[in-house]
Amino acid sequence: MIRLTEETPPDWWEVEALFDLCFAPGRTALSSYRLRDGLPPLAGMSQIARDETGALAGAIRFWPVRAGGAAALLLGPVAVHPTHQGEGLGALLIGRSLADAADRGWARVLLVGDAPYYGRFGFERLDAVAMPAPTNPDRVLGRALRPGAWDGITGDVTPWQGPVDPGH
Repeated sequence: MIRLTEETPPDWWEVEALFDLCFAPGRTALSSYRLRDGLPPLAGMSQIARDETGALAGAIRFWPVRAGGAAALLLGPVAVHPTHQGEGLGALLIGRSLADAADRGWARVLLVGDAPYYGRFGFERLDAVAMPAPTNPDRVLGRALRPGAWDGITGDVTPWQGPVDPGH
């Protein structure tokens, strides 16, 4: 049995260890991390999954960003411990957190990832939105949480400044 809960500050290092296990060395050198510098994961949105023993089985984090000046969520990282891969836990974390984001008033989510995997969650390539270099533009994906939320959004993805308000 898996239990999903909000990530809390005491979970930080355990989640970081999971990300280190699941991703290549140097993951924090990726350009998406420059958008996260100096900001904690978004409170209430970042989730963890624990198995019946209490061990960390998966985690997903979100960060507020601006895309062409519009409020957006940056999804990632998301990881599932190797002992729980293939159980649908990644899909559960993504699906539940996207529903939570919509309920909290967020209109759009973006990520850097594989279109064949994330396409099943409604993510599509964002041709008019640019992540910081050297991100491959084919991997910049977005999902509208409200109809038309990405319509007319063009420009660079930049770090969030100021208080977090999904409507601005």
